[in-house]
Amino acid sequence: MDYISNTELEKSLMLEVLGLEKMEDLFRALPEEVLLKKNLNLPEGMSELELSREMKKLASRNRSIEEFNCFLGAGAYDHFIPAIIQHLISRSEYYTAYTPYQAELSQGTLQVIYEYQSMICELTAMEAANASLLDGGSAVGEAVNMAGRISRRRKIIMPDTVHPAYRKVAETYGLQQNLEFVKIPQKGTVLDLETLEKELDGDTAAVVVQYPNFFGSIENLLEIKKLMNVDKKILLTVVANPIALAVLTPPGELDADIVVGEGQSLGNPVSYGGPYLGFMACKMEYIRQMPGRIVGATTDLDGNKGFVLTLQAREQHIRREKATSNICTNEALNALAATIYLSVMGKEGLRKVAEHCLRKAHYLGERLADIPGFKLLNGNNYFHEFLLETPLECKKIIKDLQGKGILAGVDIKRFGYEIDGLLVCVTEKKSLEDMDSFVEALEVYSNV
Repeated sequence: MDYISNTELEKSLMLEVLGLEKMEDLFRALPEEVLLKKNLNLPEGMSELELSREMKKLASRNRSIEEFNCFLGAGAYDHFIPAIIQHLISRSEYYTAYTPYQAELSQGTLQVIYEYQSMICELTAMEAANASLLDGGSAVGEAVNMAGRISRRRKIIMPDTVHPAYRKVAETYGLQQNLEFVKIPQKGTVLDLETLEKELDGDTAAVVVQYPNFFGSIENLLEIKKLMNVDKKILLTVVANPIALAVLTPPGELDADIVVGEGQSLGNPVSYGGPYLGFMACKMEYIRQMPGRIVGATTDLDGNKGFVLTLQAREQHIRREKATSNICTNEALNALAATIYLSVMGKEGLRKVAEHCLRKAHYLGERLADIPGFKLLNGNNYFHEFLLETPLECKKIIKDLQGKGILAGVDIKRFGYEIDGLLVCVTEKKSLEDMDSFVEALEVYSNV
């Protein structure tokens, strides 16, 4: 209670009014077994000056990816961010904007969200999009719950090729909805279509497919949708990389029902893991089951165009117990950055970014595959990320190369996979020199 500015007299008066003897009595409703029976092991207090110095000292131990030759990916991607994005999102009318419930005071924010939704629809070839969600994982979780509500079924088929963290989040979201999650094994670096076909039945609510998948390979959505056509109630939910959609056939054109993903790569920094934004789009017939906010365009009594939150009964601030989701936060500032990024890059610019990623990843993948002892497991099927089998434990390679200023990739064993696989990512920021130095650093392991 040291940091609450009440005097001892004020405290005693409050306790008297409450009929209590001491401050600890405020917590007597807590079970005895959860109470700490000893003092916290904390250092002595510091002055503000001392604390500031200590925090700076600790912060100096962090190292940004800008200080490394970085090949990390696995859901967080180091793309180039145009300077105009930080300049615009730092304007006070955006930076301080809060939830736009009062439409007459929030037209700028509402219009930005409307444009964001329109761009997500165009990128995914879907008919409706929301104002964004917390992140990619929570978007997947919301999608499986949404599929369960629409189909009135419980079974969610989610392959091993979907990001393990997304699968965990989805399972947590679906727990209270009594959803049953069924894993499909991988065949190489894509899901096993034969096993998928066997698992499809009358209790299946959705099949979740990542595009490109966790290993960087591109799943055959057309073939997967054909298998699902045995039962029209099964929903195809696609977890898409928005940069890749600039060169891949968008999920909407392949008859996807729900499309979600992580929007960090659209003008948002890696930033040690967040904050990010999750995007979500769906067919128009499912819009009332889509969680989160939706901004719509309308006209006022004088015929002037304006923007408002629409279908608000879907949110907790209207009918909490019947809401499709009780998570209102839509990461508006991150969505604003994504909107500016898509606007600045345009269709051609976004396509060029994707093509650079694709070509550079294949250049590096082919060079690494030529090193004795290393094997490219994706074959020729990958976008900007690939799985490299290594001749010794990945964790040793990662540690060795970090000392040389290279972040070699992600050891997939940390996610529970059996193989010694290094997940390597290449974005448009990688130069020929960056990639060649990585190859040279790995060549020393060729004789191991």
